Amino acid sequence: MSNATGCCEAPTTPDHDRCRRCDLLLGLAGVHVEHVERGPTLTITISSATRLMGCPACGVVAEGRGRRVRILHDVPGVVPVTLHWRQRTWRCPDAGCPVGVFVEQVPDLVRPRGSLTCRAVAWAIGQLRHQHATVAGLARLLQVAWKTLWRAVRPELERRAADESRFTAVRSLGVDEHVWHHANPKTRGPKELTGMVDLTRDEQGRVHARLLDLVPGRSKKAYVDWLTARGQKFRQGVEVAALDPFGGYKSAIDDQLEDATAVLDAFHVVKLGTQVVDEVRRRVQQDTTGHRGRKGDPLFGIQTILRAGAEKLTEKQQARLARAINADEAHEEVFVAWQCAQQLRAVYRTTDLAEGRRLAEKILASFHTCPIPEVARLGRTLRKWRAAFLAYFTTSRSSNGGTEAMNGIIELHRRLARGYRNRDNYRLRMLLAGGGLDITPLPDVP
Repeated sequence: MSNATGCCEAPTTPDHDRCRRCDLLLGLAGVHVEHVERGPTLTITISSATRLMGCPACGVVAEGRGRRVRILHDVPGVVPVTLHWRQRTWRCPDAGCPVGVFVEQVPDLVRPRGSLTCRAVAWAIGQLRHQHATVAGLARLLQVAWKTLWRAVRPELERRAADESRFTAVRSLGVDEHVWHHANPKTRGPKELTGMVDLTRDEQGRVHARLLDLVPGRSKKAYVDWLTARGQKFRQGVEVAALDPFGGYKSAIDDQLEDATAVLDAFHVVKLGTQVVDEVRRRVQQDTTGHRGRKGDPLFGIQTILRAGAEKLTEKQQARLARAINADEAHEEVFVAWQCAQQLRAVYRTTDLAEGRRLAEKILASFHTCPIPEVARLGRTLRKWRAAFLAYFTTSRSSNGGTEAMNGIIELHRRLARGYRNRDNYRLRMLLAGGGLDITPLPDVP
């Protein structure tokens, strides 16, 4: 046990509310340390210096009514830290004043009626943002309930989410959907949420993806409503809009982002080619053997090889591929489909954008005439998305990759929390994790 009493009886600053020694020790202005006790919890007794106080309603000098102890939870160290604040109380002497008795407030210490110090709230938000912490885990460190911590954190997140300045300077916008719950939609609402991500490049040309918002539903209306709410200035500032091949999002971009260039995501285009190879392999497997793939079937043994890039195959894998294709004349369809998928993949691997565009135009001119129905269907799909497909080569390789990465962060934090039941809490938590909320104004934790 250690005591630190009387250190502020002779104030060392003109302010009379600060003690340099206590401010340095505790890091909290406006209060001084009276007593420190170390045990399973570090308990620090604090109070403010004596001063005159006027009634907040009428301004009459109030009469002191002593103090009351208010327990606050502070940033933990090796052990949890609890502050016992000897909070002053006053009474207004004016009989006609509606205030009556009131207590002192130190805004830099704690919010009115709060049980967590302001810096504990700032620390918790920083841990949630940067350290992949959970609300439950932080609540255990602070020795408070989950609801107590979230009630302190949520207003801060809501205030930052309502700040429209976080939507400024967005020149590249990505959009994608994800499933946030698997419960009954009638009780919990739509399973899918549409996420908007800032994909604007910095001065060095790098993308620092930032989650802007999550809205319920996966539809043109969901995207249009969000774009409309952002205002005309925001929409005019968007130069590139990346998306996966979903017509609803494309229609919303055409309606609301007339000056923006829509870019079809490279990952999804390559994925379409890989799916075509799988479809052809399964069809040929069924036609030649009369059953689904089994161990020992030539095509079943190369299913993972068919999903890889040709440049990544080892000599052994190339030999396995050749043996499987040569095992039956009907397997030639699988090989042709695989070659088409490799051509599509090669479009995005070229170092020269002009060469990549030339290859892409060659694909657009040939795939839809292929006798293999799955490849022909892919060709028709790409021709339907021609402008967005070719825009990749005129927008410095813009893609929706940052949006897919953001979905990975969302999935991580949802697993850490073991799921969410409240969509508003889910939105705020993911905006914080995805960098969509500016937390720099929060005070630093000493």
